[in-house]
Amino acid sequence: MRRTLGRARHAGKPCLSHTSGMDMQAATLPWPVAEPHCIRVTVGAEDIDAFEHTNNVSYLRWLEQCAWSHTCALGLDMDAYRRIGTGCVARRHELDYLAASFEGDELIVGTWIEENDGRVTMWRGYRIFRAADAREVLRARTQWACVDMASGRPKRQPPEFVAAYAAATST
Repeated sequence: MRRTLGRARHAGKPCLSHTSGMDMQAATLPWPVAEPHCIRVTVGAEDIDAFEHTNNVSYLRWLEQCAWSHTCALGLDMDAYRRIGTGCVARRHELDYLAASFEGDELIVGTWIEENDGRVTMWRGYRIFRAADAREVLRARTQWACVDMASGRPKRQPPEFVAAYAAATST
């Protein structure tokens, strides 16, 4: 069964729980930034495809869970999105699969803000490592776009977003 540090869901449901900082094992991995936001997941039977390894859709789900956990840790949960009237939606994903993972593998998923000019879009980076051998399994990026919650139209980042994401930007 897949485990995470809590459960991630959008649409007004709870954020992943998170810890302040990384655990000792995550801190020793070769991240491209000093302090990524990390969650752990365990590959479950439901994540395995016909090739007997983790299906690509599961990786994408874990990236979204990690991003949402990080966003919540920055103080921008769904209640804040509603109060501000602005949210972020995925615009583009780039995923590079570097190694297979299998049922029972524990994975460490990390994320950070790569680029944010404070306008409409920002880029978030990710890495996934297998905990047992520290092997990098996946490298990815997602471009997120701010939208008006009522209309779904693109919207400039409000000051709360600019401040929260600027503090978390890797550069």
